[in-house]
Amino acid sequence: MAHHVGNRGVEAAPFGELPDGREVTLYRLTNADGMTVEVMNYGGIIVSLKAPDREGNVEDIVLGFDTLDGYLSEAYRRLNPYFGALIGRYGNRIDQGRFSLDGTTYQLATNDGDNHLHGGEEGFDRRLWQAEPFSDENGEGVILHYVSEDGEEGYPGRLEATVTYTLTDDNALEVSYRAETDRATPVNLTQHSYFNLSGEGDPSILDHVLTIHGDAFTPVDETLIPTGEIRDVAGTPFDFRQPTPIGRRIGDDNRQLARGGGYDHNFVLAMDNAPLDAPRSAARVVDPDSGRVLEIATTEPGLQFYSGNFLDGSVTGKGGEPYLKRSGFALETQHFPDSPNRPDFPSTILEPDETYRSLTVYRFSTDADDD
Repeated sequence: MAHHVGNRGVEAAPFGELPDGREVTLYRLTNADGMTVEVMNYGGIIVSLKAPDREGNVEDIVLGFDTLDGYLSEAYRRLNPYFGALIGRYGNRIDQGRFSLDGTTYQLATNDGDNHLHGGEEGFDRRLWQAEPFSDENGEGVILHYVSEDGEEGYPGRLEATVTYTLTDDNALEVSYRAETDRATPVNLTQHSYFNLSGEGDPSILDHVLTIHGDAFTPVDETLIPTGEIRDVAGTPFDFRQPTPIGRRIGDDNRQLARGGGYDHNFVLAMDNAPLDAPRSAARVVDPDSGRVLEIATTEPGLQFYSGNFLDGSVTGKGGEPYLKRSGFALETQHFPDSPNRPDFPSTILEPDETYRSLTVYRFSTDADDD
């Protein structure tokens, strides 16, 4: 099955079977510039993203596996880094896996120590989504749909989620989220790709130069749950308002860095959502070696910057290379962690008469384009 407009197009191919025999499909999106994104309907996972460097060399710049088996392996499930996956119902952590809503206390799975992380034991990252490819004037894409039944992973309400990936001809990947529920429920969807702009298999992202357009961050306790404080980044290792190499201060003597094992923190972009037609600039990353540039804009109020601290070489990725500590970084657009227990944080509760909408745009270019 293929849709083509010039060199542009969407191709679908079998990508293997889940243990229960259900088939997984891989969708390859190609734009007019030759950039490609591969997405599978298992977990909505971005398996590959190939973008040119300043010399025009195209390389894969996201962490993952060559085959479906990699994502199903014991080693991967044990480490569970969520490579490239769609995350839901709730991206990030909820304290003790508990929250109260309309007078009822809900207990979710505790799959991260005593806390709930990224939707639980079998979150959206481990679900088979319905997928429909498309081609239009905006670009090449795939629409993913999943229904999370009432009570799944302990969450109230039947949630219908739709995520659309669109690869545009100006080398942007747009990720658009939409959800509706029949009962009030927390919703915080995100995309968990790990990037290494030097290309697949490069051992470190510490020389990548990062800018985050956030004046504050949410400090965490020993279990990585926000304390409730919103702290100014000024004078801390969390000040990325000016372009700064990721590794410059990652080893500083700092209690917050020690708790995260490096950066694993939510940055405050704003205290409310941006309009859907006007996502605000969240971050910019430049790899000095390849010249690749990633810019992220989002309607979300928060951005989790994770510096790949828990990668430990136990998982072997594409081309047979082990993924070492800090060989990839994630920038997850989101509402703040533990918001259901923090009334002063922007609310993540979706009511039955509302529609959840969110948009994040990842734009790829090179520093040669700046000249």
